[in-house]
This record gives sequence, structure tokens and C-alpha cells, in this order.
Amino acid sequence: MQYDIEKIRKAWEWATRAHKGQTYGGSRQGEKIVYINHIGSVFMEVSHALSRHPEYDAGLALLCAVLHDTVEDTSITINAIENEFGKRVADGVGALTKNENLPTKQEQMEDSLDRIKQQPKEIWMVKMADRICNLTSPPYYWDDFKKEKYRKEAMMIYHELKEGNSTLAERLKDKIIAYGKFIGS
Repeated sequence: MQYDIEKIRKAWEWATRAHKGQTYGGSRQGEKIVYINHIGSVFMEVSHALSRHPEYDAGLALLCAVLHDTVEDTSITINAIENEFGKRVADGVGALTKNENLPTKQEQMEDSLDRIKQQPKEIWMVKMADRICNLTSPPYYWDDFKKEKYRKEAMMIYHELKEGNSTLAERLKDKIIAYGKFIGS
């Protein structure tokens, strides 16, 4: 598994600064989790898969794992990512970024998946890892309708990207099944 640790460290610093102050809802009433935890979780999932599949470009996968939400959730631009980390990383992050000009969440997801599928498999890995992490437990304030909708979206991600990496595909499938325990509880 080859990668430039200094580039990964720089990307982590960028993500930490960019997501500063951002939180997401935890599974307990009123709980707020610092957003960089999500970035670290996605990074760990991708790292785990790379350890089992050394044939992938670890540098590309890990950089995109760290930066995957920066354009969507912060003021960092694709151009800034390209200038600092190169076109391949910028293209990967761009594909992982939803086009919020599309009218519905469904259309945004379908468009993103189409763009991800035009990228190297390392980008597919990041999307599967992202959803694996998001299926750990739903925010305390989601109702069953939202949970089921999210689970169905995860199934779509699985079906579209499962050929990207067998380790992550299996983990995503298991998380989708396990997520059912949160619905109707």
C-alpha cells in the first residue's frame, strides 16, 4: 500500500480546518458529534479495505476519503483541491459531491452515483465507506420514514457500486441488514 503520508497529513489538516465547528446529531437526545469524527471513520473504512486489497491506489483513495465532504459542506472549492492535490483527487471529490442544483435528493444521488461510476474504483470505495459509517446509527431525531428512506438509498449505493471493492461491499451489505433494527424501535 503506497501513498504519500505528507499529502495525507496536509489533506487531514485541510479537512480539520474546513469542518471546524461542524457537528452532526448522535444517537442520543441532544448529542452532537464533532464532524471530523465522520471523516476519520470513512478514512478507517477505506484503510481497512486497502489493507486487504493492495492493488488499489491507496493515495487516491485515502486523499478522497479525507476530502470527500469538503466541497459539499465547506467553502473549499474543487479548484483549490485540484491546485493542492491534483486533478485525479479533485475529480474524485467532485464525483462524491452532490449537485444541489438538481431538484430532488433522489436525482442528486443518482447523478452522483453516475459520476462516481465514471471514476476509478477507489472513488467507489469512498462512497461505500461513507455510507457504511452513516449506517452505524441514525440521528436521534430521525423518524422511521427517514430511516427507511436512508436504508433504501444505501441499497441503491450497494447495488450500483458493489463491484468497486468486495470488502466494502460486504460491510455495506451487512450494515444495511443491521440498520433494520433501528426501524420501528
